[in-house]
Amino acid sequence: MAASHSDAVLTQWHRLGRWMLRGFDRLVDEEAIANLRALDREHSLVFLISHRSYLDEWAFPSALTELGVRAPFGFAGANLNFFPLGTIARRTGIVHIRRTTSDAPVYKLALRRFMRQLVADRANMIWSIEGGRSRTGKLRPPRLGLLRYVADAVDMQEGSSDVLLVPVSLLYDQLPAHEAELMTAEARGQGKTPEDLSWFVGYLRGLRDRLGRIYIDIGEPIELGTRLHQLRDESAESTAIERVAVEVSHNINTATPITPTAAVCIALLAADRALTLDEVIRTVAPLANYLAARNWPTAGAANLTDRSTVRRALQDLDRSAVLTSFQGDTTVWSIEPSQHLVAAIYRNSAIHALVERAILEVALQALSEQSDSSVIDCALGLRDMLKFEFFFAGRDKFVESLQRELEILPGADGAKLATLDSDTASAALASADLLLAPLVLRPFIEAYAVVASQLVDLGDASEIDESWFIERCLVRSRQWALQRRNLSEESTSTEMFRTAIKLARRRGLFYSPAGDLAQRRHDFDEEVRLVRERIGRLGERVLGAPSDGSVVCQPVDANITYLNKLGRE
Repeated sequence: MAASHSDAVLTQWHRLGRWMLRGFDRLVDEEAIANLRALDREHSLVFLISHRSYLDEWAFPSALTELGVRAPFGFAGANLNFFPLGTIARRTGIVHIRRTTSDAPVYKLALRRFMRQLVADRANMIWSIEGGRSRTGKLRPPRLGLLRYVADAVDMQEGSSDVLLVPVSLLYDQLPAHEAELMTAEARGQGKTPEDLSWFVGYLRGLRDRLGRIYIDIGEPIELGTRLHQLRDESAESTAIERVAVEVSHNINTATPITPTAAVCIALLAADRALTLDEVIRTVAPLANYLAARNWPTAGAANLTDRSTVRRALQDLDRSAVLTSFQGDTTVWSIEPSQHLVAAIYRNSAIHALVERAILEVALQALSEQSDSSVIDCALGLRDMLKFEFFFAGRDKFVESLQRELEILPGADGAKLATLDSDTASAALASADLLLAPLVLRPFIEAYAVVASQLVDLGDASEIDESWFIERCLVRSRQWALQRRNLSEESTSTEMFRTAIKLARRRGLFYSPAGDLAQRRHDFDEEVRLVRERIGRLGERVLGAPSDGSVVCQPVDANITYLNKLGRE
């Protein structure tokens, strides 16, 4: 943990970083960082980043020092602490720490004291709030260990300058191809490739391609001491750190823009076939209109329906072999058969902006089917099911967000969620030119369905090895994808299974002294099945290949099922 800042080493480190990032243009929120310069004098700034790539260590810290913010002490995984990288990194302020410390009390004590000293010295710090790289494209659940140590230091030094938590969104148009391949391989259950010098040399060799831009945006900072005091007055102290971490993650998502790459992948994943440039633009147009209605930022202020912008995104994805193109009477693009998970990673980088709308659609579908159903209760139930996947606002603010989403739908006619009837719900869905639930929620619900069915098969058995269980889920998910019970292998992901397992554990579905496991597992399976069927019926409103090539929402003959339509070719 004996890290330091050597000016000579930092100069060479940043030079290496510029060489590694030569395939990217870096767009930094310079105004936000300039505002942090004044706070830098009186606060210990703790930068909590979304961890997308190994390149993060070179992409963001150098931007801070270039814009006049003191160099931070960084905390990274011990997997990168190999010679000579670890030795050099310590002289740039990076500390490589163990992923788990539960069996090392002396190590935990040393780390706690080290961070306490950094806070006392008003040093800046940086680490990933997720604890590791995202392997699905969306923000992962926060890790609390380091944040607890900083909070303890703030509590012990009451009256001193506060720590300011600074959420940071890092987003790449594309990841290096070999890194994306490793992520998808790990998601499919393959072991993690160990990092060493030969791995690092190979990684450097793979950084030759032009991959677009890196977007660095700053979220709303949080004064840790003040916020902890507020939360401890409101609820139990034990939950305060968790709530702060969720707020940080929510602020990261709020600062994360939508990239043209994400928009293109949304269009091609939705179409599930080759599209021309004009078809891609027509497919993206309803999404662009929706984001404009939400005032959601696009990366680099890009116009998502601009021909040159969309063409560049398609060509970049083609060069990196995520897409394949065919030159006939005109050029068409489609997703490479083995690259759906990579395309999903880029799609999921935008999913935080779409999930509330998707949940509302499922709730409206429920009301359109059952007049006695409650949109709010259905939405809150789905929010509870997906609470380990996405970062939601509190219940009241979540309902307020759903009301704003309803007001965007042209067929809602100023309706209120609390008094919505089935006819208005049906009209709102029928009038929508964009339905997101089949694309946004389907992969996650399909993964949850695999876990739920696997639990049902176990009956009342309560001693379950999680590694074995995940392996069985991978096998079943691959089978279902081949049978088209799942629409693709996108949901064949250990990351998704682990989140579903976390929900099942929270609901007591892995162990129960009451002896009713089989029944409660069956009830959970039914709950997931019902949501899945509603998403399927929403999918029936989506014509996969209308005559103009766009993916819009239109009623279709009731006897054409969602699975048959998507498998028609």
